[in-house]
Amino acid sequence: MTFWSEGATLVGTLDIGQTSGSTGLLLVSGGNELRSGAWGGQAQLAARLADKGFPVFRYDRRGVGDSEGDNPTFRHSGPDIAAALAAFRSAAPHVARVVAFGNCDAAAALMLFAHGLPIDGLVLANPWTIDGEEAPQAIPAAAIRSRYLAKLSNPREVWRLLTGGVNLAKLAKGLRGAASTQSVPTGLVWEMQAGLAAFGRPTTIVLASGDRTAQMFEAAWDRTDPRIARIDSASHSFSDDAAREWLFARLVSALTQEPPAAP
Repeated sequence: MTFWSEGATLVGTLDIGQTSGSTGLLLVSGGNELRSGAWGGQAQLAARLADKGFPVFRYDRRGVGDSEGDNPTFRHSGPDIAAALAAFRSAAPHVARVVAFGNCDAAAALMLFAHGLPIDGLVLANPWTIDGEEAPQAIPAAAIRSRYLAKLSNPREVWRLLTGGVNLAKLAKGLRGAASTQSVPTGLVWEMQAGLAAFGRPTTIVLASGDRTAQMFEAAWDRTDPRIARIDSASHSFSDDAAREWLFARLVSALTQEPPAAP
């Protein structure tokens, strides 16, 4: 189906099963990812949820896939999220409660913009924390250490080191970064924290602990945040079997969660 966002025609897909409950999922894609997701992962996820009675609306952000216009980047994607939410509610008027899910910069976008929208809950996966203007050295020490530990466990990488196939100056710079213990939240992280505080509704943050984006997030966030759930996986898109089932269970839990009682 098509809908409008600031003069551009956007394209979305409504997944709905034979039975359809009153709670649905708005699936927000990140970056330049199509609404089908990497290797069709989002389409498969949406079909599974729809079969369990949860309608799912997924869409191509402006300038991506089938949608018109220029990609505004996640920093300016609020109008597209709002338009997609309105299109979802119009196409499935029986849906009274909407939970939004996003991975990577889509999770960051939901942190920034969801507080101003009629969204009832959030599931945020591996949120992106590096602003476009920030340098690559913003990658935290924890992520650098994880990368080098993985390399040292690979016999091929060790052989490259022993035979001179590694740039020693670059290696020394990386090791200095790995030795750092400091992590300073960026302006984007502050905005994400403020947006989530203003949202004030049920939120789950899901992290694949071996994923570098998740590691960057943890280095800039409060690791003791009770909203965080972790799985031992390096898959950014939760594509391995265990991570895929784990994420599905977390989404079903968020979709079946009872809304808080009115004060």
